[in-house]
Order: sequence, then structure tokens, then C-alpha cells
Amino acid sequence: MIPVSSAISVGLTWSKLPHSPNYELTQSGEVVGALRHPGILSSNFVAETPDGRWTFRRSGFYGTGAEIVDSVSEEPIATFKSAWGGRGILTFADGQAFHLECKGWWHPVWSVLAESGEPILRIHTREKTVDLPTTTALPESRLSLLIMFAWYRVLQAQEDASAAAMIAS
Repeated sequence: MIPVSSAISVGLTWSKLPHSPNYELTQSGEVVGALRHPGILSSNFVAETPDGRWTFRRSGFYGTGAEIVDSVSEEPIATFKSAWGGRGILTFADGQAFHLECKGWWHPVWSVLAESGEPILRIHTREKTVDLPTTTALPESRLSLLIMFAWYRVLQAQEDASAAAMIAS
């Protein structure tokens, strides 16, 4: 895997692996990260980049939130509290917080924003691309974790929408 920092000016693309519930994040054909679903009976995902390996699992009322756990130490790293309208706040154990929001109906764009409102990254879900501003002043390990978690959150929202559609019909 190559580091996320090599993709700031070039861009990143998500792709679903054939015949699998797993995804890879690539830059010019090189793997930057992977998001793996360990099994049909699990709602967890495991994310891996050169900077670490994390488990994302649902939490909270009706499973609308999430928790990030270090896959090696099993220590909690961050919690995500979902809010109305596709928004939420991801708060790390060190107190740093980021806002996630989704805008658009036909071509939704998910954004991760610093507490100051500065954009950290944007995921264009239809194109499956990630845009990283060149001004991001985060450590690479935090940035790669945010990218992986944001994509997990996109998948979680899509799964929830599919379940709601099945119940409604």
C-alpha cells in the first residue's frame, strides 16, 4: 500500500472488489487502503492503510452511530454520533472532533469538516472519488482514518436506506 499523502494532488478512487462486499481505495492503480466486511453476520468493517488497522462497528440507538476501535489493541479511538439529515460528529479520544455531512440528492457529496468548518475531504459517491484539499494540516494517520471512516459511513447510510426501502415495500 502507498501512503495517502501521495494522493493529495492526484485524487483517490474507491472500487468494489468483484464478487465481494469489500472495497479498495486506489490512486493511479496503487492501493492506498482497504475496507473489508468480515462476514455476512457481522455489521463491522475492518479498514487498513499503511498507517493502521481499525474496526468500525455500529453503536447507539438503532445502530445509527459508530465506534472506531484499534484492531490490534482493541482500544476505542473515536465515536460517531449521528444527527438528522445525514450529519454527525466524529469525536476522537483526544478530544479532536470532525463534522460529517451529506449534501445533494441525485449526486450526494459527503464532506468531513474540521470544527472550524474547514473542509478536510469530500467523497463524491456516484463517481466514488475522494477530493483532498492541499491545505489539510492533519497527520497522515488521522487523515487516512478519516477517509476510511467517511467511506464506511457512506456504506452504512446506503445500507440503512436499502433496509428502509425493503420495509416500506
